[in-house]
Amino acid sequence: MITVGLTGGIGSGKTTVAKAFEALGVPVYIADVEAKRLMNRSKVIKRKLIALLGESAYVDGKLNRPYVANIIFNDKSYLEKMNAIVHPKVARHFEKWAAKQQGPYVIKEVAILFENGGNAQCDLVITVTAPKALRIERLLKRDNTTKEKIKVIMKNQWSDRKKIKHSDFVIVNKNLDGTRLQVQKIHQKILQKIQ
Repeated sequence: MITVGLTGGIGSGKTTVAKAFEALGVPVYIADVEAKRLMNRSKVIKRKLIALLGESAYVDGKLNRPYVANIIFNDKSYLEKMNAIVHPKVARHFEKWAAKQQGPYVIKEVAILFENGGNAQCDLVITVTAPKALRIERLLKRDNTTKEKIKVIMKNQWSDRKKIKHSDFVIVNKNLDGTRLQVQKIHQKILQKIQ
């Protein structure tokens, strides 16, 4: 089974692209969604995150996301330590999931694919890009956040230029029709590569 990594900066539209691949029948694994589930379900992860970030990391057994985000995006060492706790569990969960899938390839959508070295486990990588102003506009509509908070998160991610250099395919996500067309073309190219 071929693993295709799907990544892009915050607000680039990875979810939109992932849905377009799903519409073509490609199994898609959203690492951030699974990471959140594991952080709320896994007793081991909970115990380690509380030891790292303090009792306030969880409220009523659920991850206190604003509290955690405030710590990890203002101190890179905490972000790295949290990733070291969560990412190996997500990687194992993905392997089990991928083994059950049908089809010539699966998509693994990971926001920080390159930053955490996850691209090494992928056969091909797609990077989703969008103009920075459009990304900020999307995030302000989608999340209850500020431009300052968005810029802090963006600073912790690789630049589009750096991601593109290490990618097999690039999708410029400005509008839905154009994005779907790019997904269809890349889907065909991937199928040709693996035949």
